[in-house]
Amino acid sequence: MNKKIMIAVLSLTFLTGCSNSKQILVPYNEADSLAGFDIQAGVETANLFASDLTIIPDELNHMSDTAVSATSALIVNATDDTVVYANNVYERMYPASLTKIITALVVLQKANLNDTVTVSYNASHITESGAKLCGFKEGDKIKLGDLLDSFLIYSGNDAGIAIAEHVAGSEEAFAKLMNEAAKNVGAVHSNFVNSHGLHNDNHYTTAYDLYLIFNELIQYDEFVKIINTTDVTLNYTDSNGQEQVKNFLTTNRYLKNTEKSPEGITVVGGKTGTTSKAGNCLILYSKDNKDKEYISLILQAENGDSLFSQMTRLLEMIP
Repeated sequence: MNKKIMIAVLSLTFLTGCSNSKQILVPYNEADSLAGFDIQAGVETANLFASDLTIIPDELNHMSDTAVSATSALIVNATDDTVVYANNVYERMYPASLTKIITALVVLQKANLNDTVTVSYNASHITESGAKLCGFKEGDKIKLGDLLDSFLIYSGNDAGIAIAEHVAGSEEAFAKLMNEAAKNVGAVHSNFVNSHGLHNDNHYTTAYDLYLIFNELIQYDEFVKIINTTDVTLNYTDSNGQEQVKNFLTTNRYLKNTEKSPEGITVVGGKTGTTSKAGNCLILYSKDNKDKEYISLILQAENGDSLFSQMTRLLEMIP
């Protein structure tokens, strides 16, 4: 793709700051200024351009809603390429386990889900306090596809290290693949240093970069199937060749029916994430009753209840 072609978000309606304002995504060449860009010409030629990067100008990036208090928030109509709500989408943030979506993208692009993975000492000895673990042991042999299921559905960090080491040989080598994959979809304001999202000061992204990555991922049927799954049972063998069985439940309250989506909106799935420094984070793929697709995300909510109530508010903004 030609990285000199980008997408700008230019308002086709007067921006009042209310939550129902929408902007259309139209292409422009980076040599052009936003002020001098012909909006109508851009709309008419939108389909002629391949785009690596999307941009929301700063003046359109500070919408407000009293029910949305998270540091960053975004909801996009991915079918029509319109922005429903955006606030602080370029602010550098810690992603916590939303990191796992870029790990999933690397796996789906480069790995064979039928591979058998042998869990290493490193993967089985995560010591960080509060880290969510699947409980795999050194020497366990697990199908890569099953690891990816437990990784995305249950958010097990030990599965992430096992995946990274299998695909790239080490976490450091895998992180390079993550950053390469991110840049390939235009997510150029991110830096990933691990596969799982446990805190590192040099591990960061933005709401918009996560949107770009997630938008690429929902083109993969396997990914959509996984994030739409409420629970998964893994059968694998341990280091002694004995069969083991583990069941993992989704962290997504909408799928567990402990949070209700607005009428007419179906939450297909998504990914949660929480660390002390990242706060509570969530990215979702949803559809309305006209089968239009939406990507929404909240970064750095105060707690889990607030996270899901704010996300429900974003979904209520869908016209």
